[in-house]
Amino acid sequence: MTARFVTLPEIEKAARARLPRDAWDFGAGGAESETTLRRNRRALGRLAIAQSILVDVREIDLRTSLLGVPLSWPVVVAPMGGLVLFHPEGDLEMARGCGRGDTLQFLSGATGWPVEEVAKASAGPKMFQLYHHGDRGWVAEVLARVEASGYRSVCLTVDVQILGRRERDIVNRYDPREAMKIAPNPRGPDPDYQARLTWGDVDWLRKTTRLPIGLKGIMTVRDARRAVEAGVQIVWVSNHGGRQLDSTEATIDALPRIADAVGGRAEIIVDGGFSRGTAVLKGLARGATVVAVGRTALWGLAADGAPGVACALDILRSELRTTMALCGQTSVTRLDPELVFRVEEPPTV
Repeated sequence: MTARFVTLPEIEKAARARLPRDAWDFGAGGAESETTLRRNRRALGRLAIAQSILVDVREIDLRTSLLGVPLSWPVVVAPMGGLVLFHPEGDLEMARGCGRGDTLQFLSGATGWPVEEVAKASAGPKMFQLYHHGDRGWVAEVLARVEASGYRSVCLTVDVQILGRRERDIVNRYDPREAMKIAPNPRGPDPDYQARLTWGDVDWLRKTTRLPIGLKGIMTVRDARRAVEAGVQIVWVSNHGGRQLDSTEATIDALPRIADAVGGRAEIIVDGGFSRGTAVLKGLARGATVVAVGRTALWGLAADGAPGVACALDILRSELRTTMALCGQTSVTRLDPELVFRVEEPPTV
């Protein structure tokens, strides 16, 4: 089936045709008025790329690294919960697709499978995203299993103090949690732990695991500086894909200030609307170490399982390579902030 997909919009269209409306709206939707969701995309559209000519671009180097882990290109797949709603094999099939696409996967803490099983399904590097849905004893047990399974870092999500009001789900009378296969928590899940998180929990986390830690959901300079001072090694600029706080800033707009504040003391990941190779280049030029994609991989999963994920990633990689060549850039690790600039009239998105 995958051979017929040659563009990312084709894959998205196929995913929408295969999914029930409830599942599609859950994956595609955002919080409340979806202002943040649209703002992420429109802010990327307002940035233009400077076009340099007469540069030898026969060799384009997409290689980079994250926390010393070599990567063949500067894109990772963001953690996503509820993947079983998009494919019966859920997280396992996403892991297989990331392996085929030679792309690092962040496994969601809301996975429906044991972390050990997903690790075995993955042929490439893997990192873990943590929801603090239990007491510290429960979290410590999860971290020990994550370490033993070969995950290379753990990123704590900090922007889900409570679940945002996702109006598409509310209107559909749809609770995706009822349809998800969630790995059991022997002490019983308690979402209230997310609401009570403080910087003290970050300090505890750093002392509890041997893995490098990151914080996912940083949108201000103040929080970025405090994270670095707390020993955090990944600052993840994210507004949860527009699914939590509505009317917040676009991640691509927050990114340069945060990158300046971090000053190279931590790796930076950014997500939020990065669905094209041109968008990936903009994120890198504005200070990200790597760009995380979510829905792009999700639609591949829904359209054709692991082959669909790999196809979507391959197309995105090709787009990035083409963009690099056409703007006269030969290495993703040498992109200059002046490569992108804001234009007055935003294109239609």
